[in-house]
Amino acid sequence: MELSVRMEKTASLVEPCRCVADIGTDHAYIPIYLVKKGICGRAIASDINKGPIRKAERNIGLHGLSDKIECRIGPGLNTLKSGDADVAIIAGMGGNLIRDIIEERLDLFREFSYVILQPVQNPEVLREYIYRKGYEIIGEELCIDENKYYEIIKIRFGEKKYEVDDIFFEISEKLFREKHPMIKDFILHKHEKYSKIMGKIQDETELALERKKELEKKLRKLEEMLGCL
Repeated sequence: MELSVRMEKTASLVEPCRCVADIGTDHAYIPIYLVKKGICGRAIASDINKGPIRKAERNIGLHGLSDKIECRIGPGLNTLKSGDADVAIIAGMGGNLIRDIIEERLDLFREFSYVILQPVQNPEVLREYIYRKGYEIIGEELCIDENKYYEIIKIRFGEKKYEVDDIFFEISEKLFREKHPMIKDFILHKHEKYSKIMGKIQDETELALERKKELEKKLRKLEEMLGCL
């Protein structure tokens, strides 16, 4: 089966494993793909809503995988218990929510070999959380799907002492150092976005001036990064 670009890039970070738990599974496309490819022996497709779970069950049945992929309904990682899965994917939701899902079940997060995160909004919030907590970033990807950039981050529990510039909450330090083929365009995209926001700030209030100062600092750092590529 064919996955979207975003899903394919997410799946590409999964290494062979016993069982993967896909949190926010929607149609269960990723678990079906991983099991059919033999990357995972079995999978758990989990979602908070009944509608997606019904679609997931139907898709799993159509692919003849009902004995290998189990559907569960509930919030976040709360559908899992210790030992159920050795790998988790948390995708298709905002960075704030992904952060809260991890934080709510740190007991399970500690057990996973790794977790693959794919935020659709506020990736910088999630990345800041990862750095502040000291989790280990072991892989990253970047892609465009339907004219939108998506960042994918593979992490595992750790207590590293990171000292990074705040700009690396916005731009992957790993992909920047590795000169990922899309990183220059991504930085230009961010620069354009912040330039537009700055152009719309007309007020001269203390709050507006502080926001302008913050944006100017980000733009300057992004320009410095571009100069290194």
